[in-house]
Amino acid sequence: MGLPKDKIKSVEEVLKERLRNKFKSYKPEPASMPFHTRLLGKDRLALFSFIHSLNTNFGSNIFEPVALELAKGNFKVALSHAKAGDSISEGAQFQIQKIMDDLSTAVSTPNKPEATEKIRKVC
Repeated sequence: MGLPKDKIKSVEEVLKERLRNKFKSYKPEPASMPFHTRLLGKDRLALFSFIHSLNTNFGSNIFEPVALELAKGNFKVALSHAKAGDSISEGAQFQIQKIMDDLSTAVSTPNKPEATEKIRKVC
C-alpha cells in the first residue's frame, strides 16, 4: 500500500519549504577548531557544520511537519505539540502492572489490542 500521489506531493512540498527556509536562514556558528580546519579544510568544515545543523533540526523542522502531513489523511484530528496528559488513573496503573506481571511470568502472551482494551475499560 503506497501513498496517494496528492499526499506524496504535499510531503514533497513540506520538505522543499523546510529545506529552503533552512538554506535561507542558516548562519554558521563561528567555531575555533584548528585541528578540524587543518584536517578537512575550511570548505569541508563549513559543509560539515551545515550538515550537522541540518541533522539537529530535522526532528522539529522536517520530521514533525512530514508526520503531521501524513497523519492528516488518516486521523480525525492531527496536531503538532499535542498534550497527552500528565497522569493516569490508579485503575489503569494497576491494570498495566498486571499485564506486565502476566507477561513476565508467561501467564499470558503479548496481545496489544487485548491489553489496550483492558486498560481502556478501567479508565
